[in-house]
Amino acid sequence: MSPGATPEPDEATVTAVGKLSEALETIERARGHLYAWHQLTGTADFQLEDAVALLAEAGHREPAEELSREMVGRNVLPDRWTFQVVEEYEDTYYGPLRHHESRVRDALTGGRRHLHEARLKEERRTHGHPDHTPGPQP
Repeated sequence: MSPGATPEPDEATVTAVGKLSEALETIERARGHLYAWHQLTGTADFQLEDAVALLAEAGHREPAEELSREMVGRNVLPDRWTFQVVEEYEDTYYGPLRHHESRVRDALTGGRRHLHEARLKEERRTHGHPDHTPGPQP
């Protein structure tokens, strides 16, 4: 092993770091859903504004004014629009987890990603088959 190189981690370490990375992947998916919620809610707010205009044009001023006053541009949580929720999630949870996952992976695997999956690939591939090549090593 070259000076400064990280030793090959044992199976328990690979499994533990893999589980941490899996948690981060799940959080990445949750973040995507949060962005979808943000965009869908914003789209709905503009559609609501269109509905208010159509109600007013159709002569239904009272419900149009009530919807405009009570719902168009409304906070989704106290003091927050969806973009603020997304920003707080990223700053409070997503960013710190990314930082910790990277720090642990750097310390325990030399920064190599997906070691568990790489080991599975090596175990499951058919050596010598052109569609089962090892490819780039992590």
